[in-house]
Amino acid sequence: MSAAIAVPQHKLSETPNSRTIEINDWVITASTNPISSASECDVLQASLGFPLPEMTFGSNYLSLDHRPSGWKMVFDTHNALKCVKKGELGEGDGGVKVGYADAWLKSRTDPGTNLPLPVTVAAKHYDWTYTAIYPGHHSDTAAEVESPTHPIPWRDADSENPSHSIPLAELTRPDPILFYAEIPLFEDELHDNGSSNLLVRIRVMPTCVFILSRFTLRVDNVLFRTHDTRVYHSFTSTPPSVIRQLSGWEAPYDRIKRRLPSRNDMTPLTDANFIAKVLTELPVLESQQSGAGTRWRGLRTKVEVALLARDLP
Repeated sequence: MSAAIAVPQHKLSETPNSRTIEINDWVITASTNPISSASECDVLQASLGFPLPEMTFGSNYLSLDHRPSGWKMVFDTHNALKCVKKGELGEGDGGVKVGYADAWLKSRTDPGTNLPLPVTVAAKHYDWTYTAIYPGHHSDTAAEVESPTHPIPWRDADSENPSHSIPLAELTRPDPILFYAEIPLFEDELHDNGSSNLLVRIRVMPTCVFILSRFTLRVDNVLFRTHDTRVYHSFTSTPPSVIRQLSGWEAPYDRIKRRLPSRNDMTPLTDANFIAKVLTELPVLESQQSGAGTRWRGLRTKVEVALLARDLP
């Protein structure tokens, strides 16, 4: 049995729609609110320029503020949806087509009618699957978390440096969880063609912070797609550092369906954890190279590091 883990001093506070933990120079806040109202959706949709997901949690966010360095990272709905491709999809966008996708797009841009639009009326083009490669953003640089002008940029991790990787052994230990939250950002059933959703989870333990932001896409009879952003910080890292791992996978629908525990039970195909487990167990050649034939640019794994000491070069 491992030695007991010492619990550092920390402070918890909450309001009706948010919870905060202050621990080891960090202030972490998770805000979970009801689905956005019609008026809130109107404002957000006008800003984005395309129809919103059916369930949009426009006021939800997760923020991490490192007080000594001023470094602040945020996951929120508005900036996540900014990562959805607007306009014609091109190479690398991972466009997905189903039999009546064009009609579906038209129904979204003219929700007041069940009739097809005249052929002279063009549908507004955007990625109807809401695929978002959203790594989080710095609060002072909009969604450009890689901005070279930011005083603490992300750098490619050194694969030979153990401190530049996320320690799975630490994350699987039964350490006390001091703070936990699930923050849904959006979800859509794709007009009964499947499901698209983005959910952010965070847990704070005595030794570290771990975040998993997971986008999951199911297009029935076409494909499954997952994009994970993992963020890890050890309270003992010197200098203080944050590790971020971006990973994307996809596979044809039938490839995942064949991995069902029971042929008669299709419910695991609606479980984001089951989908991610199967995708990550497939050979990399399948899930991160050939994928489902979409040539989606998200098919990769990339690890980055942010060093939070300002006096570094």
